[in-house]
Amino acid sequence: MNPEQDAVELSRLLQQRYSCRGFLAEPVPKATLERIATLAQRTASWCNAQPWRVHITSGEATQRFRELMLAPVLDGEPAADFPWPREYQGVYQERRRGCGLALYDSVGIARGDRDASARQSRENLRLFGAPHVAMITTDEALGVYGAVDCGAYVANFMLAATAMGVATIAQAALASRPQRVRDFFALGPDRRVVCGISLGFEDSAHPANGFRTRRADLPATVDWVD
Repeated sequence: MNPEQDAVELSRLLQQRYSCRGFLAEPVPKATLERIATLAQRTASWCNAQPWRVHITSGEATQRFRELMLAPVLDGEPAADFPWPREYQGVYQERRRGCGLALYDSVGIARGDRDASARQSRENLRLFGAPHVAMITTDEALGVYGAVDCGAYVANFMLAATAMGVATIAQAALASRPQRVRDFFALGPDRRVVCGISLGFEDSAHPANGFRTRRADLPATVDWVD
């Protein structure tokens, strides 16, 4: 074991990973997708329950799913299984706003241009052109703890993808139409949609991939208690 070397490698992957918003159409080899999922399966979970169920699309299935997500919302269609944040306040709103403005600046959206911002938002449902999407669901009976476990899985899945040279973006937007997800993947009513992960090879020429978000300094998030 070499803890320092391991820490350096982990740091490299953490800094290399980012939310890709422009993908090439080229599919990722099945063996690579399987390797990513195998690595992510080592995720820790409460009581080792491993509540995540993962459906990964390829080829025509991705296109069908994309079209399903883009279809207009129907009257009475169920909302997301997990409630959206009630409100972003203080520093959380500042960070959220900073991320949004950086994205808009990267793709040339002027502040106040609601039509352009709506088109960019719609890119979420288009999967940003990704050739694959991984939809993550949990068991309804496990409640918030199942969702927390799935969040850990999502983080590890994206790090594993980064290690394999595959770009990703985690998308809560894909959980906004949960019944469509259940219908598409023939899931029972006991499955709750957590989020999706669009993945593929990055389009390095896409302007949306030209910015990076920053992380708060340690004192802003960690308190030491002796």
